[in-house]
Amino acid sequence: MEEDDSFVRPFIITGGRVEPLQSDLRLETLVVAVRSPDESLTFERKRVAAVCESPTTVAEVAHRVGVPLGVARVLISDLVDTGHLACRQPAELSLHTLERIRDHVRAL
Repeated sequence: MEEDDSFVRPFIITGGRVEPLQSDLRLETLVVAVRSPDESLTFERKRVAAVCESPTTVAEVAHRVGVPLGVARVLISDLVDTGHLACRQPAELSLHTLERIRDHVRAL
């Protein structure tokens, strides 16, 4: 079996960290670039910042950059910490709304 020389282990990309600095990054959290990537950013962080030129969810960032969700969360958190990205959490759905969604799905 031939090895892929372009594969980089996720823990190398995150510097060995598995937990983001911000613990509230959910899949649906919107992230957007607030300043241009500069030379201080590593390759993956530049890619994340480029993907976030328009508001993008954390899940979509992971998909478009091609990294696991946990890695994307660490990278996004780092970029928020350095002022390159800003996050906006969508409003929480009320219990009543969630129950209505559940009931409609069951009815299908």
